Amino acid sequence: MKDRLLSGGLRLIAASIMLSAIAGADVIELKSGQSIEGDVLKNDGANLYVDVGVDVVRVPLTEVARRSDSRKESEEVGDSGIYSTARLKRREVKTLAEEYGSGVVLVQTPGGLGSGFIINDDGYCVTNCHVIEGETQIAVILYEKRDDGTFRRRRVREVKIVALNPFFDLAILQIPKQDDLDFQPVFLSKDADYREGDAVFAIGNPLGLERSVSQGIVGSRNRNFEGLVYIQTTAQINPGNSGGPLFNTRGEVIGVTNMKLLFGEGLGFAIPVNYVKAFLDEYQAFAYDKTNPNTGYRYLEPPRRQDRAATPRPDKD
Repeated sequence: MKDRLLSGGLRLIAASIMLSAIAGADVIELKSGQSIEGDVLKNDGANLYVDVGVDVVRVPLTEVARRSDSRKESEEVGDSGIYSTARLKRREVKTLAEEYGSGVVLVQTPGGLGSGFIINDDGYCVTNCHVIEGETQIAVILYEKRDDGTFRRRRVREVKIVALNPFFDLAILQIPKQDDLDFQPVFLSKDADYREGDAVFAIGNPLGLERSVSQGIVGSRNRNFEGLVYIQTTAQINPGNSGGPLFNTRGEVIGVTNMKLLFGEGLGFAIPVNYVKAFLDEYQAFAYDKTNPNTGYRYLEPPRRQDRAATPRPDKD
């Protein structure tokens, strides 16, 4: 089915490169269930000629089940309009971490640190509810990618709370727009098609160690805790990872990391993407309003000091 091209054919293919722009690596899925990844150099109506790096192969169109012509096979906007789903192609973790790392942020509150990830160009950011619970003074650290591939930290204050859902342990923040910086949103997985053994990776800020990447597999796709189903993963999850994304090897968010078992290694958990999308689709029902006592969140002032006498000081020798 895959006939090797002779050198004369290669010259013909090379000439055709100049006639049309070639997109990034394509994924050719065959009817046999196998797939080929490479640059499509030519389509003559009967065959595809694919550069697989070490050679060029001819693939009859009658054997092709599906072809993706770009990095994104498909993209859709969620029902609420505040997030996007996509079907991306598989790539190496180091490539995905470099591309989507700027979409992951460090969430700072007076009570501690957490992680989050940007979901649209308006600065909407998903994190865990417990990361910001009881807090109103919130800041985030953005990571701006430079031309040389390094990242520059930028601290943004006055982050707004948009919605809270303590049942799912999810929250939406809005980061104020920056005139000289474009947000880099990530995509949610279109389908919850992950299985036990699938490779995954997390990006977050465990123990304040910024932009840490940990890799593992899905240990269980339906671990039950208190009536909710979680993704169990061997990717290392530690305090500070909470609210960060759990990616598959396509770079799609399949979950939001939120907890681990104490004294257990490789036993981390993430909120499944189906719960995340359900919350985002109906986020207005969970809208935060600090002036409305019916929201269930009331931030009371601390009690005033009763004894106004001077603070006693130790006697001097």
